[in-house]
Amino acid sequence: MAQDGSHHHVEHTTTRPPTPLPHQRPATAPGGAFDLAAWATAPRPEAEPGVYRLGYRRIDPERAEAARVPTWPLLLRAALNAVVGWFAYLYGTQLLMYVLVWFGGQTGIGPLASPSESEAMFTLLVANALVIGVVIKIFGRMGRWPEVWRRYVAPLLSRTVTQEDPVEEAGPVAEAARGVDPWEGLRRGGAVEAAARLDAEAVGDVDYVRIQRAWESAQADPAFVPAFTEQVAARGAAAFAHPSEVRELPGRVRRHDLLLGQVCLGVAQDVPKNPLSHRAADFALDPAVLGTSLLAVGPAGTGKTARLARPVAEALCLQALAGTACAVVVGASDADLGPDAWYDVVIAPGDPASVYGLDLYGAARDPDEAAARLADALLPDELTARAENARTALQQVVGPFHAAFGRYPGVRELRALLGGDPDALAALVKALGVAGRLAAYERDLEYRERQRGRADDPGSLLADRLGLLERPAFEGAFATDGTGRPPFAMRVLDHPLRVRVKLPERSHPEVARMLSRLVVGQFVQAAGARADRSLFAGLVVDDASAALDAGSVRGLQRMRGANAGAVLLLRTLVDLPEALRAPLFGAVGCRVAFPGIAPWDGRLFSEAWGTHLVQETAVTHTPDTSGGVMRRAGRLGRKALSGTTAQTESVTTRDVERLRWSPSDLAHALPAGHAVVSLTAVSGEQVPPLLVDLRG
Repeated sequence: MAQDGSHHHVEHTTTRPPTPLPHQRPATAPGGAFDLAAWATAPRPEAEPGVYRLGYRRIDPERAEAARVPTWPLLLRAALNAVVGWFAYLYGTQLLMYVLVWFGGQTGIGPLASPSESEAMFTLLVANALVIGVVIKIFGRMGRWPEVWRRYVAPLLSRTVTQEDPVEEAGPVAEAARGVDPWEGLRRGGAVEAAARLDAEAVGDVDYVRIQRAWESAQADPAFVPAFTEQVAARGAAAFAHPSEVRELPGRVRRHDLLLGQVCLGVAQDVPKNPLSHRAADFALDPAVLGTSLLAVGPAGTGKTARLARPVAEALCLQALAGTACAVVVGASDADLGPDAWYDVVIAPGDPASVYGLDLYGAARDPDEAAARLADALLPDELTARAENARTALQQVVGPFHAAFGRYPGVRELRALLGGDPDALAALVKALGVAGRLAAYERDLEYRERQRGRADDPGSLLADRLGLLERPAFEGAFATDGTGRPPFAMRVLDHPLRVRVKLPERSHPEVARMLSRLVVGQFVQAAGARADRSLFAGLVVDDASAALDAGSVRGLQRMRGANAGAVLLLRTLVDLPEALRAPLFGAVGCRVAFPGIAPWDGRLFSEAWGTHLVQETAVTHTPDTSGGVMRRAGRLGRKALSGTTAQTESVTTRDVERLRWSPSDLAHALPAGHAVVSLTAVSGEQVPPLLVDLRG
């Protein structure tokens, strides 16, 4: 393990992502290799949060409305407007010429009153041009002629002339991008030798982003440019590699745009409930929205892990290899969160083959802070009312032990002190005397001694809970004296690490609950306390039902300004204490509802998403009593013959407030493989709930 806590794998791979969908296929060279120039310079227009911007084209509202018109009504309307426009052209030209001649006779203008042959021809051409322009403007708009041209005429001409399908609008831009030099900035900045070396190598998207980031850092001080050039000239595309020397993820399957940090998860559906800017657009997440944290709720089997947690974990690991993020992924040992090769540090308490252990104190520099976090993790949910007493009890032994021995106590030592073991207390008092710190901590030890044996002593409770960690299966997993496995400390989040925590949910479910709460609490504390926040710190928790408490929920809001965020998955909100449900909804900025959630879960989503104005049309039918004797006699005859009563129809349209998504819709109307997602960016920009197909 390196000094920064990272695990250095020595692994090289050339795995490339599979071919994406045709309309978003990244640029490839003729030989099938990754075309760096086309990818790096491809259009990425500005768009609302949630839109996958690589190759995105903004939708014109008028064009989108015209595209929804069926074929035959569109062609019929275009033909009728063409016929009327033809007659308008014929008679409009004659009328205009008559007006011009009359105006010339009244004003005495020679060319109009008595024109020569050439002047008359010129006047006729001008009149024809004016009338044609007006006819096309008026009747072409009413008949939607541009839409007819786009749908039918242009493809027909393209196939007739070139015998090829028409090229998409983005095609010429992509073709032009292939001629752009992706290393132009290096050449202009004086790193010509480095650019020449990179031109001769196959550079992937991870390499490109990582080298560009190093180049931006070097430009901050011209003295670093020679060192940058030397590194690239020596190592090529492997320059400034991740400490593990890994440059790609094996088994990478999702589409990523590492220049923007986006991962494509699916497609926003073309339905009226979705905003027009997102309809039929690829849906993506990035650090700008993950920085407000995301909560996803859905039953097991709805795709939360496979379609949300794993892709986000993959994106964070790729960004870590590019030097822009660090990732901590927490879940059961059998959860599909990527292979171990994706991660630098794999912590698997209960697995004898695990290389790393976990620091129960998070390597906190303040013993009181470390003890408080550990106490919150050890207590079960039903005893959270005693949390303050538990924190105090743990601080009364952790602080003196740290002062006496210069380290934190291990599980066995801590359990003995909390349980009041005389030999352990005597050894602690002796060590404090040797260190000259006995006077400072003598009062804490006396108070702890007075509490021992009382019915409400939290020390006994904590000692019993620590006994769950003192099992043979966890031997060496939480050592603090250097005799066990190297402990991972959460305070290294300022390094581009990829960390996977595998929880023993099947064999030791209560231990898994404690460890998940401990890891999440340590992450929240460490992310907010980082001095260097240039890396995005991402946390993914596959099952957060046992990982959250009041302190971690409050910490989620503070992470927005610390360039950090969490993705939390829940089967149901009922798994959380009732006092945490509303605060959790308020703490996260992004919310995801999967199909099949319970109506009481859907109620919280529905309330959080609020209402919007919709046009409601009411049709009223009333018996027709109008007219005189003849009309009434006709209606009586019709009723006698057909058995139906003549009625009048009244249509009323009004704006009313309706829920964006009702609890019933969320519980019963969502199709399989879909989800409703609302987003909030760190900047405060919000996106209303989107119906997204996550299967693509």
